[in-house]
Amino acid sequence: MAQPTVSTDQMEDPAPERSSRERAHLEEVAANTIRGLTIDAVEKANSGHPGLPMGMADAATVLWTRFLKHNPEDPQWFDRDRFVLSAGHGSMLIYSLLHLSGYDVSLEDLKEFRQLHSKTPGHPEVHHTPGVETTTGPLGQGLATAVGMAIAEKHLAAAFNTADHVVVGHYTYVIASDGDLQEGVTNEASSLAGHLGLGRLVVLYDDNHVSIDGDTQLSFTEDRAGRYEALGWHVIREIDGHDNEAVARAIREARNVLDRPSFLEVRTTIGYGSPNLAGQHTVHSDAIGDEEIEATKKNLGIPLEPDFYVPDDATALFHEQAARGAREQHEWEGRLTAYAEAQPDQAADLRRRIEGRLPDGWTDALPTFDADEKGMASRAASGKVLDALVPVLPELVGGSADLTPSVKTKAKGMQDFQKTTAEARYVHYGIREHAMAAAMNGMALHGGVRPYGGTFLIFSDYMKPAVRLGALMEAPVVHVFTHDSVGLGEDGPTHQPIEQLAGLRAIPGLHVVRPADANETAAAWKLAVESPGPTALALSRQALPTFAESKDRAVDGVARGGYVLSDADGEPDLILVGAGAEVNLLMEAKKELGGAVRVVSMPCDRLFFQQDEAYRESVLPSSVRARVAVEAASPYGWGRVVGLDGEVIAIDRFGESAPGADALTDLGLTVEAVVEAARRVRS
Repeated sequence: MAQPTVSTDQMEDPAPERSSRERAHLEEVAANTIRGLTIDAVEKANSGHPGLPMGMADAATVLWTRFLKHNPEDPQWFDRDRFVLSAGHGSMLIYSLLHLSGYDVSLEDLKEFRQLHSKTPGHPEVHHTPGVETTTGPLGQGLATAVGMAIAEKHLAAAFNTADHVVVGHYTYVIASDGDLQEGVTNEASSLAGHLGLGRLVVLYDDNHVSIDGDTQLSFTEDRAGRYEALGWHVIREIDGHDNEAVARAIREARNVLDRPSFLEVRTTIGYGSPNLAGQHTVHSDAIGDEEIEATKKNLGIPLEPDFYVPDDATALFHEQAARGAREQHEWEGRLTAYAEAQPDQAADLRRRIEGRLPDGWTDALPTFDADEKGMASRAASGKVLDALVPVLPELVGGSADLTPSVKTKAKGMQDFQKTTAEARYVHYGIREHAMAAAMNGMALHGGVRPYGGTFLIFSDYMKPAVRLGALMEAPVVHVFTHDSVGLGEDGPTHQPIEQLAGLRAIPGLHVVRPADANETAAAWKLAVESPGPTALALSRQALPTFAESKDRAVDGVARGGYVLSDADGEPDLILVGAGAEVNLLMEAKKELGGAVRVVSMPCDRLFFQQDEAYRESVLPSSVRARVAVEAASPYGWGRVVGLDGEVIAIDRFGESAPGADALTDLGLTVEAVVEAARRVRS
C-alpha cells in the first residue's frame, strides 16, 4: 500500500457561487475582524502579543476559508487537516479563527483571554481549547511537533490506503515565526522532514523582519529560504502576505508537491492595520493602548463600539468552509464503509487505532523471565520485550537517535521508515534527540500510532523541552533511556548521568520507571503501553540478575510504583529501598544483615506516592524508621522515602571513566556501603 501521489480532498477552491470581488471583500472583513478581536482581547487582558495575529490575519484567513479541511462540529475527525500555530505567542490568531469557524470558543471566551481557567490561555493548549492540535509557545516546538504529525499521516496512508480506497489523506499546516526558525529544534526536525519527503507538510513562515529586540537584522541574516532548499524542501519565496491571491496560489502549489514538504516565505507587516505601530517591534508583545486602538479601528473600518465586534460577513466564509468540511467528513465515512467491505481486517484495525484501543489479549505476548543470577542488562530485556510486542501491537512505531544497536529499540523484523517505505515502523531520527522527542509528541497527538524512541539517559538533556511539553499535553510517548548510571563505565563523566533522573522525575505527569530486572522491565513496558501519558524508561547497560521474587510480583508492583520485593522474616526492623540496578545491592546486603530486613523496589516514585495511604503503609510502614535508600544518581527525592532517621547512598558528584564495576566501587555504590549504612540507622 502506498501514499497517494495526488490530493484526494475537495477543499482546494472556494465555492464557485462567490465572485472574486465578493470573496475579496469577505476575506478583508474577516481578517480585519481578527485584528479587531486581537487588539481588544490584548487590551482587556493588558497582556498578550497582538503583532503576529494582525500581520498574519490575511494569510490565515485564506488558509482557513479556502483550504483547511476540518469540521468544527467534530474537532477530532481523524482525517481532518491539522493546523499548528507554532508561533504560539500569537494565540489570539487561532482563537479568533476557531471562534469565526464555529468551534466551541465563544465571544465570551475571547473576552476571558489569558484569565484563570478560561478556554483562551496565553498560549494554545491541546485538550483545553477545542480545535487546538498541540500546545505551543516554547518556540520551535510547534513546527517540530507538526513534523511528527506528518510522519504519522504518511505512515498510516502507506499502511492502509489502497489503489481503490483512500482513507488517510490530510495535510499538516504550520504558521511559524522568525523565533521558531532560530530555535535549533526546528532545524533538526526540518532536516528530518526533508529527508523523509513529508509532502503533506506545509509551513507558512511569517517573515515580518521583526523580533522583540528590534529588526531581525540584529541576529538573523541568513537566507532562510535557501536553508530550507538545502534541507530538501519545496520553497516558494517572497509571497506578499497581504495579497490573498498570491497566498492562495502558493498554498495551492504547495499542496500539489507531494514528494517534499513545502516552505512558504510569507512577507508580512507585523501589527498590520495599526497606523503608528505597524512594522515596529513594540507591537510584538504589548497592548497598543486606547488611542492606537481607536486609530487602528478607524483605519480598518471597524466600529469603535462595541468591543469584540464581529459582523455577520466576518463568519460567512468560515462557516461555508466548515460546511464543506462536514460534507467531506460524511464522504470519508462512506469511503471507510466501502473500505471495510473490501478490506475488513484492515478497516477494523484502523478503526481500533483511531479510537485508541489496544488489541484484545496483547498482554499475553509479554515475556516473563526465570531467576537468573547472571541475568541481563535491562536494555537487553527491553529489546526482548519489544521483540514480543511489536508483532501484536501494529501501532508501535519505534526509532532511535542513531543508537539502535546500543538502545535495543529495533525489534526483530522491523523495517526502516524511509521516503519510499513509509509503511515501515522504524524511524531513524539521526542524532536529533530534541526533534525525536518533539516528533514523537506529534505522532502521539495525531493518533493511530504509539511512538517510542531511544537514546542514552544523559542525552535527555537535549530533549528536555519536548519531554516536558509532552507531559503537559499528556502525549502517550515512550522514551527509552539506556545507559542509566555511572555503571555504563568507560565513557566517563560526560556520558554518566547524575542529575537527570531527579530532573525527569520532577516533571509533572511523566512516569519515570527504572526497572530492577528483566521482569520489572516487561512490567514497565506494559505500564507504558497502557498509559494515557508519557513514560520514560531508565535502563541499564550492565547486566542485572533476574530475581525469583519479581516473576510473580513485578506486574502489579511496577504498576503501583513500588512494592515489597523480598520481605523480612516476621516484622521488619529495617527497610532497604532503591530502584534499578542498585536493587541488587540491597538484596545482597540483606543476606549479610539478617532476616528482619525488607527490600523494597521502587521503580517509579510518582506512582508509588499516588497510591492510597493503606498501600503505602503496607510497603513502608511508618513504624519502621530505620531505612536506607540507594541509587547511583543524585539523592534528590529520596529524602521523603527514608525520612529524618534514614540514610541515602547516592552520588552528588560527576563520575569517572573506568570499567563500570570499578566506577561504582570508587563512588561508594557497594554492598559494604549499604551494610554499614544499615547498621548506623539500626543503632
